[in-house]
Amino acid sequence: MSAYIHKDDRFEQTAPPVRECPHCGAHAQMLPVSTPKFKTLTETAPSHVALGFQCSACGEPRFGKALVRSISADRVELSGGVVEIERPKERFAFTYLPVEVRELFNEALECYSGDLHNAFASMCRRTVAASIVHLPEPGQSRWKNAFAEIIQIGEIDDATAATFKHVLFDSSASMPKIDAGQSAVLLEIMKDVLYQCHVRAAKFRAAMKMRRLFADEQPSKVTSLRRARGETSA
Repeated sequence: MSAYIHKDDRFEQTAPPVRECPHCGAHAQMLPVSTPKFKTLTETAPSHVALGFQCSACGEPRFGKALVRSISADRVELSGGVVEIERPKERFAFTYLPVEVRELFNEALECYSGDLHNAFASMCRRTVAASIVHLPEPGQSRWKNAFAEIIQIGEIDDATAATFKHVLFDSSASMPKIDAGQSAVLLEIMKDVLYQCHVRAAKFRAAMKMRRLFADEQPSKVTSLRRARGETSA
């Protein structure tokens, strides 16, 4: 699909793009509110243009850029695939992470959202190191076992798995470079293993604490259903 800026500055597109809003989290239309002038584009002939949108759900501004496909006497053709400048931030259950791990992984997610893939990989290594310190012994074995399991479940090829293992555990060597596709897979690995090592354990301990609390309640302090019904009917 294409979008067009006509000679009278009218902006035309088949349908507004629908994306997740980084402000409200809704999957909503991006309504165009600010587009370049036709005259400016014909004079400068840029390769890309900036576009201003508004979220149809919350009204907050959203920004993107589009490739200029062609410039003619009557209109400028743009690529229909708008690249968002501000992307939604990845979410995670940070509440259950140790403070140091939470801070490092939050920074890693900031790098990922900014398309800084190698910075993201570096922050993942630091996150893993901090996580291992906060786990019961042997923390590194728990991480490596969980890592090996998710590699098998995800059917990740040997070369990619070796790269990720190097990124996360081999602090004695230089960091290998990763691309956008590898970064996306590494993100899911990090979220899964952090969940296994910290979130699931914390949720389980909290649930067990509540179970013991209810189990320790004295029977005399608990009103039976039969007794409650009798008092109501009376």
